[in-house]
Amino acid sequence: MSPRLPRIAVAAAACIPLAFVAVFFMLPLGGMISRGFFSAGAGLDLSGIPEVLGRARTVRVATFTIAMAAAGTVLSICVGLPVAFVLYRLRFPGRGVARAIVMVPFVLPTVVVGVMFRALLGASGPAGFLGLDGTWVAILLAFVFFNTAVVVATVGSTWAGMDHRAQEAAAALGATPAQVWRTVTFPALIPAIVSAGCVVFLFCSTAFGVVLTLGGLRYGTIETEIYFLTTQFFDLRGAAVLSLLQVVVVVALLAAAARARAAGEQVLVANRTGPRSPRRSDAPVLALTGVVVLAILMPLGALLLRSVRGSGGWTLQNFALLNDPSASPALRVSVTEAIVNSLRTAVDATVLAMVLGIIVSIVVTRRPHKQAERRALAGVDALFMLPLGVSAVTIGFGFLIT
Repeated sequence: MSPRLPRIAVAAAACIPLAFVAVFFMLPLGGMISRGFFSAGAGLDLSGIPEVLGRARTVRVATFTIAMAAAGTVLSICVGLPVAFVLYRLRFPGRGVARAIVMVPFVLPTVVVGVMFRALLGASGPAGFLGLDGTWVAILLAFVFFNTAVVVATVGSTWAGMDHRAQEAAAALGATPAQVWRTVTFPALIPAIVSAGCVVFLFCSTAFGVVLTLGGLRYGTIETEIYFLTTQFFDLRGAAVLSLLQVVVVVALLAAAARARAAGEQVLVANRTGPRSPRRSDAPVLALTGVVVLAILMPLGALLLRSVRGSGGWTLQNFALLNDPSASPALRVSVTEAIVNSLRTAVDATVLAMVLGIIVSIVVTRRPHKQAERRALAGVDALFMLPLGVSAVTIGFGFLIT
C-alpha cells in the first residue's frame, strides 16, 4: 500500500465537512459582512468601521459585554473549582447524581435559562424579595448558572487524570494542604483553567437568550446589539462591523484555548490514585458543592412551580392547553406540534453533526511529523470551533440574503 494513501484518504474525508462549513457558515457569514462593507457602485467601503465603533452606544454595549463576560468567567471559575474537586476527586454516595445535576444547565437553551430566572427572581417568584429582576445581577447569576458546568467538566477531567504522586510527596515532606495546592496542584491545573476560562468568556460574551430575556432594552451586549441593528434598524453596516469584531475576538479566544489545551495534555497521565473517600478537612468543599447543587435546582423548581400556577391557584390547565393552537398567540400551531417539530429538527441536526463531527475528529487527531501538516490540522480544528462564537443572528440573516 502506498504511504501516500492515508494522507489522500484523510484529505478526501476532510473535504466533506469543509464543504459543509464553506456553504452553510462561510457563505452566509461572508454575505452578511459584504452587505455592510460593499456598496453598489462604490465597491469596498471601510469608513463604517470607525463610525460604528465610535458610537457612544457601541462603546457602552461593548464595555458592558466585556465586563459581564469577565465577571461571569471569574465567578464561574471560583464556583467550579471546588465543585470539580468534589465531583472528580472524592468518592461519596450520590456523586453521579450530583454530576448530572451540575451539567443540566449547560444543555438548556439560554432562553429557557432566562425564563427560569424570571420565574425565580420575579415579583411573584420565590426570590422576588431580593429585587434582582431586571438588573444586571440577574444576568450575571444566569451566566454563572450555565457556565459553571464548563469549568467543572474541563478542570474536573484534568484533575481526575493527574498523577497525584507529586502532591503526596510534597505532603510527606511536610507541606501543608494550602502549600501543596499552591505549589503543585494549581500550577498543573492552570492550562485547564485557562482553557475553561476562554470558553466561558466566549459563551458569556455571545449569550443571546439570557440577555434578551433578563436585560430587555435596558441592558444589551454585542450579540443583542447585532440583533437589534439587523431586525429593528436595518443597519447592516453596523451589524457587519460588530460581527467582524466578534469574529476577531472569537479567533483570539479559540487560539488561547487551543494553546492551553495543548499545554494541559502534558499533565494528563494515568491516574494511579483514583478518587478517595472524603476526609474531615473536605467537609467545607462538600458543603459548598451541596449549596451549588441546591442553587441549580432553585431556578428549575421555580419554573416548575410557575407551570402549575394559574390565576385561581394550583392547576394543571397550562399543560392541558398544550394541544390548543389558540393558547399560544406567538405560534401558528399548538405547543405539542411545536415540540414535535423541535424534536424532529434536533434529531436531524444531531445525526448530521455526529457524522460530520466524527469525520473532523478523525482528521484533526492525526499526529503528522511535518510541521506544515500539523499547522494545517490545527487550522481545520479552529475553523470548526469558530461557529461557536459567531452571532447566530449574523448567520441566520446571512442565510436569508445568500
